[in-house]
Amino acid sequence: MTLRKKNLAWVVLLALGLSLTPAVTLAQKAKPPSTEKVNLNNATEDQLQTLPGVGPAMAKKIIEYRSKNGKFSKIEDILNVKGIGEKKFQRMKDRLVV
Repeated sequence: MTLRKKNLAWVVLLALGLSLTPAVTLAQKAKPPSTEKVNLNNATEDQLQTLPGVGPAMAKKIIEYRSKNGKFSKIEDILNVKGIGEKKFQRMKDRLVV
């Protein structure tokens, strides 16, 4: 094998390794979805963010709603929070309790 072919082989191997690294890193960081129940009346922002479709902004909206309107009497009351529609509710309802 010539020096040029060896160098090319090393470049290909290096490029392949570098291209696979992000995928491996992401796979290692991915957390399995949580199955823990979240109580809408006392959950923290972090706990609310474990729900499907709830990020930092939505968690704040839920807590704001709870502060202004009092405790949730049933899980369906979360539909009153702006930004939570039927589809989002359906994805999270099995994890909600009051």
